[in-house]
Amino acid sequence: MSTHVVVLGAGYTGLVAAKLADRLPGVRVTLVNERDRFVERVRLHQWASGQALPPRPLSALLAGTGVDLVVDRVESLDPDRRTVSLRGAGPLGYDLLVNALGSRSGRPPGVGPGPFPDHLHSVNEADHGDRLRARLAGARSVAVVGGGLTGLEAVTELAETRPELEVHLVTGRAAGADLSARGARYLRSVLADLGVRVHEGSPVAEVPPEGPVRADGRLVPADTTVWTAGFRVPELAGAAGLEVTGTGRMVVDEGLRSVSHPEVYGVGDAAAARRSDGRELRMACATGIPGAQHAVRSMAARLAGRPVRPMRFRYFNQCLSLGRRRGLIQFVRADDSPVERILTGRAAAVYKEAMVRGAYLAQRHPWIPVSA
Repeated sequence: MSTHVVVLGAGYTGLVAAKLADRLPGVRVTLVNERDRFVERVRLHQWASGQALPPRPLSALLAGTGVDLVVDRVESLDPDRRTVSLRGAGPLGYDLLVNALGSRSGRPPGVGPGPFPDHLHSVNEADHGDRLRARLAGARSVAVVGGGLTGLEAVTELAETRPELEVHLVTGRAAGADLSARGARYLRSVLADLGVRVHEGSPVAEVPPEGPVRADGRLVPADTTVWTAGFRVPELAGAAGLEVTGTGRMVVDEGLRSVSHPEVYGVGDAAAARRSDGRELRMACATGIPGAQHAVRSMAARLAGRPVRPMRFRYFNQCLSLGRRRGLIQFVRADDSPVERILTGRAAAVYKEAMVRGAYLAQRHPWIPVSA
């Protein structure tokens, strides 16, 4: 009798997990995704700026596998009955479940549940990227809120691709606060060269149609606002009674299984995977794809009655595209803290593009390293 593995979400981690689990003996896999295409999330800022991106149909990425694709929206999870409720179909049963639903945009102050208002956008989800792309066709000014990697990539991409726009970066901390001193200096030089107006040192208190209003009361005038400050995970796991962190991420063991419901695995942004020193790994492809590999390796060990090895992981760098012509590679220590060594300019842009293409290549040809 086969073991039915259901994977929720066909992003960078879910697609890898489904295709790798499909190779395990005695396993059949069902992959559930809301769309029939793979979204290159790390390129959504390019799409929003008006650039063309190739389609990535899931049917092509799953060709030649035994994975059964179900295009539907996940509504709820019942871990006691081991079923997933879908919007368009009946309950889907499982023996083992992989939660790879990822993360969504954080909610700006004063914005409740549901769709963002017309003037407010994001580059963290496909539908938001589509809305922003359409909105920018008639925009005159845009403010990007958030000084993290997503915000920095978005603001430089928009400034380079759409030079007719007045572009603002709004951040509560200093621009490049997480970079080394050398990295921050280079970032500021690129922002200045692209004409980006930087507003730092005060968080955003509200986002009316006129533009972001900072906590100090000053308005940043913009007819379009892009919110990149923070992420949130779907409430599916917590609502189902699985143990979650204060931010809603699944609490998992060294094999990336739920500590409260061991038949459920969590990978990518949905799970709070930790290093051996207890540090929670950040949300990124750099952690999500190795995590998906490790979860399937752990699943294989469990099914075969072997002990599960802990995931060994260290950070090497943070890769930023700063438009299409420049980039910044910030090298880091194992714990993700920056060192002074950086790579900049065209070489860094080529490096970052290679990383992005490598992440997509992993979707086409996933593999499990001998150890992680």
